[in-house]
Amino acid sequence: MTKEISSIHNPLIKSLYQLKVKSKVRQKQGLFLIEGQREISLALKSDYQIQSIVFQPDIITEEEVRKFVPEHIKLISVSKEVYEKLAYRDSTQGMLALVETKNQDLKNLKLTSRNPLILVAEAPEKPGNIGALLRTADAANVDAVIIANPKTDLYNPNIIRSSVGCLFTNTIATGTTTEIIQFLKNHNIGIYCAALQASDDYHKQDYTKPTAIVVGTEATGLSQEWLDNATQNIIIPMQGEIDSMNVSVAAGILVFEAKRQRGFE
Repeated sequence: MTKEISSIHNPLIKSLYQLKVKSKVRQKQGLFLIEGQREISLALKSDYQIQSIVFQPDIITEEEVRKFVPEHIKLISVSKEVYEKLAYRDSTQGMLALVETKNQDLKNLKLTSRNPLILVAEAPEKPGNIGALLRTADAANVDAVIIANPKTDLYNPNIIRSSVGCLFTNTIATGTTTEIIQFLKNHNIGIYCAALQASDDYHKQDYTKPTAIVVGTEATGLSQEWLDNATQNIIIPMQGEIDSMNVSVAAGILVFEAKRQRGFE
């Protein structure tokens, strides 16, 4: 039976709102919100466990929702006022999902390819950049995305929005720089660090073997620990006045060069 809620002061709605706005609440409860049909569909496809669907019947009917989600998932019909409080985007499809987070600790990462291509990002801070990196990784179909020393939880609504659901299409792990370097070395994966210091042109390297492309922040670049452990530091030759570019753009150039060398396998 579908539950109906019309008040923004309802305890469940207050709880869902806290999940929307507070990272600590998401981490403590192991729950987060997904907004939009495409994003919810991708989460379902990637075996995320959805506890319930909140929908606004003036935008999408219960029958339309039921065609979209499995029968066992409970539905909650809410008023326009309640939905606007919970929704993150101005343009919306009338659906939110309450979803269980996944444990993305590095120790749980299982590589299925014998010749993996991995994208590593150290300490990305801006949710928009993280989302763009995930879109790049999805486009290139990399084997994993590893976030070193994450500065924000990956279930931030801005990351979900800016990744257009690619948070759910990528294999993602997190860990410290030290842990990730050790993981890569244990799996005999070459470490190619985007850096200005002691670097060679990126297109001169061989990425046809197990490879990790490592990028840092635009402001500070990679930590010295990465540079000291790199198979090779690499650089994208710049022909303008500045010496850096957006991290997701740089990652795209490097990852797709690796894909080109691999014959876009």
